Amino acid sequence: MANEMLAIVLAGGKGTRLEALTMKTSKPAVHFGGKYRIIDFVLSSLANSGVTDVGVVTQYESVELSNYCSKGKHWGFDGNNSEFSILGPRQKADGSHWYAGTGDAVYQNLDYMDSIDPEYVLILSADHIYKMNYAKMLAFTKSVDAECTIACLTCDEKDVSRFGILTLDDTKRVTSFVEKPKFSESRNASMGVYIFKYSSLRDALVLDANNPSSSHDFGKDIIPYFLNNDKGVYGYPFDGYWKDVGTLSSLWEANMELIDDEKALDLYNNMSSFKIYTEDTKSLPQYIGPNARVTNSIINQGSIIFGEVNHSVLFTGAHIGEDSKIEDSVIMPGAIIGKNVHLKNVIVANNVVIEDGREVIGQVNDIKLITK
Repeated sequence: MANEMLAIVLAGGKGTRLEALTMKTSKPAVHFGGKYRIIDFVLSSLANSGVTDVGVVTQYESVELSNYCSKGKHWGFDGNNSEFSILGPRQKADGSHWYAGTGDAVYQNLDYMDSIDPEYVLILSADHIYKMNYAKMLAFTKSVDAECTIACLTCDEKDVSRFGILTLDDTKRVTSFVEKPKFSESRNASMGVYIFKYSSLRDALVLDANNPSSSHDFGKDIIPYFLNNDKGVYGYPFDGYWKDVGTLSSLWEANMELIDDEKALDLYNNMSSFKIYTEDTKSLPQYIGPNARVTNSIINQGSIIFGEVNHSVLFTGAHIGEDSKIEDSVIMPGAIIGKNVHLKNVIVANNVVIEDGREVIGQVNDIKLITK
């Protein structure tokens, strides 16, 4: 669908609630699921949907993410029929540079978008874990002749204050949109996944950029503009797995759900046509020692285990020493756990070395992050 739809992936967030995990890297580059990074899921969804023109918008601590994305080769975006670009903030002749909001991040790249000249633009966040066929969402957009389509999922009543909430009529047309309300009868939560007719979006972004009172945000400004001007906004219900991993607790929870939640993503089915792609780490095979015990866990290549691992996720190159016990934990790449260590309900950051005999016990509602 070259030139029919361009995807713009917003990947510049700080992710401050992930604490030290995002001290030197952006949130989309954080490791997930024993093998992947968070951004792999949106880029893989694009690849599986047949979207070939992709721009990744970066800002905060962008070097690692930009190097990782490279030319899009991990996801098949490096072919002759693809267009893949990293779009960092830059000093322009008009003086603009750092992105002032999600809307501004797209506005500052209008020249790039004009060069592609798409009929539709797909706006995505790189912060979430899910699989989605965007081609089906585009087909829905065309079927109702929407100028804007918002993917939405059903949320619990207690979570409405975390999302933009849509009210839909019987045709799925959006009749109201409220950003993070304290209460709402509607449970249709925006996923931050939008398809726009490019001509309509371009006009809206130019108007918004010249509005000094705007916060230049899609949820707060761009979507309300479309609704207030009767632009034809529709909701596209999504019933698959979706997770915001913006906190330590939710990141830990999503990793645990890969192990034992039937509703979570299936990353192990080799027969599935919808795969999650990532870099080839070229690591050595994993090694399980003669007295080691591993149960109900995800163990990536290059891991060495001499102790006990239960209900945990180990990334590339993790080392578990003799007589150590790891439970309900996430061990990031290159972490070395000494002997006689007991860890439960923790996340161990990249390349951390934990000395012999240490014990760190967190709680499900108080996940401990070990950074040294």
